[in-house]
Amino acid sequence: MRRLLPHPILACFLLVLWLVLQQSAGFGHILLGSIIAIAVSAAATAVIPDQVIVKRPYKLLVLFAVAGLDVIRSNLAVMSVLFHPRPKPTAGFIEMELTLTNSFALAILACILTATPGSAWLEYDRERSTVLIHVFDVVDEDAWVATVKRRYETLLLEIFE
Repeated sequence: MRRLLPHPILACFLLVLWLVLQQSAGFGHILLGSIIAIAVSAAATAVIPDQVIVKRPYKLLVLFAVAGLDVIRSNLAVMSVLFHPRPKPTAGFIEMELTLTNSFALAILACILTATPGSAWLEYDRERSTVLIHVFDVVDEDAWVATVKRRYETLLLEIFE
């Protein structure tokens, strides 16, 4: 079964996405969506060699909600900095140490930080387990690092490690 469906979560997600995009749950759409999902799942083994194991799936919903709210809050904060006259924002680079080692969890953290306006994941050093992040308006570097660790890293550790 592992050989036919190496990434079952990915295949299920793709099948559901296919059915939503087709706006139909007819037999033909389910069959074609299943074939596409299985083919993409098999092809994904080239880029995702290890099986992704989600230990606490309900925490994914919490992570999605937290990240979504943070993206909205960050959009408003960046808009406020841009539209209200004040001294220039203090952009800077933050190097922070991570506890995460799971490559899939690191990729999700990179996506969250880059999708959040005002921050960008720049470089990850696997040997030192540090990440370099650019922040648009650094008010308190320690508070920023603590926020990322508390809001995202702890959830990702619970989900994947």
